[in-house]
Amino acid sequence: MIAIRRARPTDALGIAEVHVEAWQDTYPSLLPPEYLASLNTARLARQYAHGIQNRLDGHAIFVAEADAVEADGGTRIVGFASGGRARRGGFADGEVHTLYVLSDFQDRRVGRRLLRAMATHLSAIGCHSVMLWVLAGNPSLWFYRHLGGRPVLREPIRVGGTIVEQVGIRWEVIDSLLAATAPAREG
Repeated sequence: MIAIRRARPTDALGIAEVHVEAWQDTYPSLLPPEYLASLNTARLARQYAHGIQNRLDGHAIFVAEADAVEADGGTRIVGFASGGRARRGGFADGEVHTLYVLSDFQDRRVGRRLLRAMATHLSAIGCHSVMLWVLAGNPSLWFYRHLGGRPVLREPIRVGGTIVEQVGIRWEVIDSLLAATAPAREG
């Protein structure tokens, strides 16, 4: 079973491991291999621990935790999402900053459930629209579009010394994202 819950400070290392593995699996054709190899789990774990302990203005992190059967012998963080109020105005009032799921756990509704947890949180803190950024060429771009997100902006950014394009995906009404990520009804 995979549970979605708010992150605790003790989750920071597991979150960082997912971050590094997801980037190394997702971006080998988009980012320099030396940059991907240089991603530092310990440094990221410190950053995530700080973020979990010192939540800023509505910021939250949710984790997907697999139980012993799913994680080969113990619980394990297999995905996470973070977000809060939008970091810049004009497009949406809420923002999903990160959404990463280990490749072995993709296509199992983990990303959808994490996105729903984040959208629920954003709605609870008064956000009416939501946005996220994804690198152009990321194979998960279809996932956001399938859930009703619409590309609204493309812009260059520098990642690891390389200029890449990112795409801003927006749900103009957060309720549409909540509806798209609702659990499937049985029967």
